[in-house]
Amino acid sequence: MMPLFEESEAFAKRLDERDPLKKYRSRFAIPERPAGSPVIYFNGNSLGLMPRRARDLVTATLDDWAALGVEAHFKGSAPWFPYHEMFRETGARLVGAMPGEVVMMNGLTVNLHLMMATFYRPTPERHKILIEDGAFPSDTYAAQSQLRLHGYDPEEGLIRAKPAAGSDLLGTDDLLALLETHGREIALVLLPGVQFYTGELLDIPVLTAAARKLGCVAGWDLAHAAGNVPLDLHEWDVDFAAWCSYKYLNAGPGAVAGCFVHARHGEDVARPRMAGWWGNDPATRFRMDRERDFVARAGADGWQLSNPPILAMAPLRASLDIFDEAGMEGLRRKSIVLTGYLEWLLDRAPGKRFAVITPRDPERRGCQLSLRVLDRPKETLAALEASGVVGDYRPPDVVRVAPTPLYNTFHEVWRFAQVLRQAGLAG
Repeated sequence: MMPLFEESEAFAKRLDERDPLKKYRSRFAIPERPAGSPVIYFNGNSLGLMPRRARDLVTATLDDWAALGVEAHFKGSAPWFPYHEMFRETGARLVGAMPGEVVMMNGLTVNLHLMMATFYRPTPERHKILIEDGAFPSDTYAAQSQLRLHGYDPEEGLIRAKPAAGSDLLGTDDLLALLETHGREIALVLLPGVQFYTGELLDIPVLTAAARKLGCVAGWDLAHAAGNVPLDLHEWDVDFAAWCSYKYLNAGPGAVAGCFVHARHGEDVARPRMAGWWGNDPATRFRMDRERDFVARAGADGWQLSNPPILAMAPLRASLDIFDEAGMEGLRRKSIVLTGYLEWLLDRAPGKRFAVITPRDPERRGCQLSLRVLDRPKETLAALEASGVVGDYRPPDVVRVAPTPLYNTFHEVWRFAQVLRQAGLAG
């Protein structure tokens, strides 16, 4: 149940004092303004802050390299050969998967292509891809190129889900109706867990069940969902999912991404895929002169291509250890209250020149609120930044702010509301 909020600064400070997750803020490096005060960093939906331990883990990797050279693959503080297996449990718990269903590898769009190479198996009767009309461009490019690779025209092969007239949101009922109308010609459903522009959380289990009932493969881009909302991918029977790790997962710019393959697919080692040596059975991985045929390792690991980039994986290890300790359920509880408090304060801003386009129902959103600014949105963001707020602008008129539960505070939310007034966004 959402608490009764108050507008006073003292109330915000009391919420912070009672916050069971308050200790985690100190584990992150908070950027500072020129005068030395911390910024209000509400941009974790674009790039999460650096876990302080990331520096130590990267340094330890460099030290092992310097001291051991190639032997660091099997010796040292964290041997490189099995390094990616450190995420077998933490990665699975993060997204509600079974051990072996998640692997950290590549980048998000690379993983989407690898998944589509396996799971997009078009036929003349069933070759279309359902995607949202406002999808993040890289997802659209990936889907278009997969259609072209199979000889289909993207203009004909893409079914683009659009919000109803007068709405910014996709809506479960509209998506279900679209599936019912076109489901028997759709080979692949590729939708976002959380829509990047509006912050809308889609009903992943309901839409997955509907897609699979109609014979479609259900794939999900969880770039804005992983580390933001609780997921239960195994129980929801999702076919595959992919996500980046530099947003809510705080693993650094261009961080190693994540990939989920349901066990019913991962256990089928004969399933066609794009193959590389790190997806091969480890028992024969180095027997290059005698074992020339690819033998997939069971589970999501069997979709790996190259040996993992250890220096890039070290920050992810720092972050996922924090998520594993804090737990997604506790983070979600705080997130609902933290974002709800922000929404409550925004609703009470007098003479406001913005509208919140993110769903009002906390169960239909993560921590992001998207504000449609009614006048000079880019200039508004600049005014916020001048006051020490870090958010972002999405054309044509949306400013996104995302108070994240690991390192943002209730007092920062209260201060943000004051900054809005000072910047002229509210009277």
